[in-house]
Amino acid sequence: METYPIPMVPGPVSVPKEVLQAYLTDFGSPDIEEEFLQMYRATAGMMQTILGTQNEVILHTGEGMIALWGALNSVLLPGDRVLSLSTGVFGSGICEMAQKVGAETRLVEFPFNATFGQFDVIEDAIKEFKPKMITVVHCETPSGTLNPIAEIGALKKKYRVPLLYMDCVASMAGAPVETDDWGVDLSLGGSQKALSAPPSMSMIAVSPVAWEIIKQVGYAGYDAFLPFASALQAPGNFPYTPYWQGVAVIKAAVGLILAEGLPAVFARHEQVAQYCRQRLVDMGLTLFYADGAIASPTVTAVNVAEGWQWADFDAALRSHGLVVGGSYGPMAGKVFRLGHMGHQARMELVQQALDVIEEVIS
Repeated sequence: METYPIPMVPGPVSVPKEVLQAYLTDFGSPDIEEEFLQMYRATAGMMQTILGTQNEVILHTGEGMIALWGALNSVLLPGDRVLSLSTGVFGSGICEMAQKVGAETRLVEFPFNATFGQFDVIEDAIKEFKPKMITVVHCETPSGTLNPIAEIGALKKKYRVPLLYMDCVASMAGAPVETDDWGVDLSLGGSQKALSAPPSMSMIAVSPVAWEIIKQVGYAGYDAFLPFASALQAPGNFPYTPYWQGVAVIKAAVGLILAEGLPAVFARHEQVAQYCRQRLVDMGLTLFYADGAIASPTVTAVNVAEGWQWADFDAALRSHGLVVGGSYGPMAGKVFRLGHMGHQARMELVQQALDVIEEVIS
């Protein structure tokens, strides 16, 4: 299906026309024009508001995974210790990624239908393992959960762990992200979730401590953060040809969010999320998590209805124009997800989607 009549996939999400319109300008070469630097600086400043930070924000060409890999490559040397906290596929996946770049890792894993708990267990792991970096995922999209990060930041500060790495791809612009208050050194976002932009850009908030470590490590691959330390000094300083249209799209997407106001945006996500979950329960479906308080306002994870195979259920929804997401890992074929994030966090759209689900299962 090329275009979804009722889009509820948890990313890439549908893109509003005002954002798509930003692609239509025939920009010149960003390597030589000062106007590109002006747009880049303005957009990075707007992203500071979204990420809750005064730290410098990098705008990287490529969807969210380039930020996740680039952060690991940019701050880690072989043998560095990384403590990964996991409540799902992405949490454990980041641990595997750190192993691939040569880090010594330890995984503290919680159930996929839960969030970080037993902070004493995490604290003991920090004391014993003495990591250079702790990695966390704010919103575990395949599980639909939202992890508490402030408590991890407090432990990082207490034990003087140099770096806290946070994947907030599926939470930023749909839920509060407080990079500075939580003590996060690398906040890693992507364009294709609640920002409601195409999957073409990543944005990374980098703390002063992280910058010092980046300079010490000196990594120089395509996903490296180091070249951005001097990229804005003059046109042509970027490590590759920057994506002027991509930056323009992010500026347009963030502009819509800030014009609505972050408190209103967060309230809209909470409202549609609560409505979505209550209607699903009223239909007789069961949410993946027992405690709705841990659910992310950007995505709902639901157990596939009894008597249905996921492929058949997906086909039945698609026959009515509704497309939702399946899930991954141990949840594959058992859980489906509705992405009420960004442009899709609209009550009329969520109501339409739930009307289809109700018709199909009844």
